[in-house]
Amino acid sequence: MKKRIIAVFTGNRAEYGLQYPILKAIDKHPNLDYRLLVSGAHLDSNFGRTLDEIRDDGFRIEAEIKIEMDADSLIATAQAIGSGVLEISKALAKIKPDLMIVYADRFEGLAAVIAASQTNVPTAHVEGGDLTEGGALDDSVRHAMTKLSHLHFTTNAQASNRILAMGEEAWRVHTVGFPAIDLIAEGRFASQTEIVEKLSVDLSRPLVLFTQHSVTTEFDRASEQVLPSLAAIEALADKGVQVILTYPNNDAGGKAIIGQLEAFKEKAVPGTQVHRSLGRHIYHGVLALARNPGIRVTCVGNSSSGLKETPAFGCPTVNIGSRQEGRLRGENVVDAGYDSAAIQAAIEKCLFDEPFRALSRAAPNPYYLGDAGPKIANVLASVPLDQKMIRKKMTLRGEAQDGWYR
Repeated sequence: MKKRIIAVFTGNRAEYGLQYPILKAIDKHPNLDYRLLVSGAHLDSNFGRTLDEIRDDGFRIEAEIKIEMDADSLIATAQAIGSGVLEISKALAKIKPDLMIVYADRFEGLAAVIAASQTNVPTAHVEGGDLTEGGALDDSVRHAMTKLSHLHFTTNAQASNRILAMGEEAWRVHTVGFPAIDLIAEGRFASQTEIVEKLSVDLSRPLVLFTQHSVTTEFDRASEQVLPSLAAIEALADKGVQVILTYPNNDAGGKAIIGQLEAFKEKAVPGTQVHRSLGRHIYHGVLALARNPGIRVTCVGNSSSGLKETPAFGCPTVNIGSRQEGRLRGENVVDAGYDSAAIQAAIEKCLFDEPFRALSRAAPNPYYLGDAGPKIANVLASVPLDQKMIRKKMTLRGEAQDGWYR
């Protein structure tokens, strides 16, 4: 049997970390082969240039696709989508894949799914149907990607129901769980010893892992929105708390946050360190410290990883601002606004409130179903690739009877 060629698109570090289990499952499947298309922040030195991490994981890179994005603005993002469509379509024309797989809700992924769907490449979308109603453009992009895609792999039943409510045919929708948890369940992350060696932290002292992205509909306020977080971090550092700060994504407003992080770095606050990227292995290793009741660690910021990945480690989390509003979450999450006192209080709750720390370790994980990567690979290998796949149907009849109904 001829192997199906699966084009896999990745546009930034966080997305790649979530796709890793899918890539591994495709690579292991006897009837599949992958072609990895790397783009976006992976190629940008300002955001860590994470190509080396991909290569170190043993994956072949089929194409490095440069997406032009020179300015930190929404206009630049729109132009980047156009540039991405042009360049990704060229790569697809050369590769001629049987299917393409894209992830989540970023503008690079939107460019990829436009390029694929408009060239009749059946497209699988992972993590559709989620909600983030807090002012980012993620929901609009994610739902647009859903309607352009032909297969849907969701992380939870609520997300699957939303996709069905969009009129997608039931056979296209597969509830597989959150792929990153495959790796976590296998223990594929840095050990305590490695964390101490790589980051020079003292595990007898409290530790904060901080990442704050811009809210794209408020990108011009990104700089001022991160300042309360940095003030809270400095106050806690003065009390002996260690803090690891990482760069945001390359969204509009991201460079403004980086500017504030670099200014904070220059202050050389004892116990704090700033990194462009930790990489999945180290990042998850830090979160995993929370499994030990004797180590005080918390995840802080507004990254989706604070809601989706921390429950797998029982790690208390502070979610700042509106960016993740509406997203499914576990009981380990504390919300705080853009207020330094509120942020500091929330972090202290996560570090020192013993009942809450115990609750976080025991709370159910709303994203865990198990073996997401192999489930996705099995569908990609077996689903019929015919006109039924390409010719999408709308299941909503649109008939009126005392208003509109399904």
